[in-house]
Amino acid sequence: MKAIWNDTVIAEADKADLIYIEGNWYFPPDALKREFTSPSDTHTTCHWKGEASYLNVAIGDQINPDAIWFYPVAKDGSIERVKKDYTNYVAFWHGVEVTE
Repeated sequence: MKAIWNDTVIAEADKADLIYIEGNWYFPPDALKREFTSPSDTHTTCHWKGEASYLNVAIGDQINPDAIWFYPVAKDGSIERVKKDYTNYVAFWHGVEVTE
């Protein structure tokens, strides 16, 4: 599967390596092409997964703010709920297309 923004693949992994949580595909951390990201100070909290951190997608002079999120620390009990350790797995939104 691929995550694509502005015709650029920003993450790619076998579907078997992804985790599907609440309608979103989470890619393993090493699937993300970090050269297309920049830091973000944004954080949000999910009541059962914990605090999410964000990254911007940055391709050339175009920036898609907070288009990537991940959980650097899983909330107690959440890994058991998902049945897999999703720590640092990345998910996408804000126009990033996830496709097979």
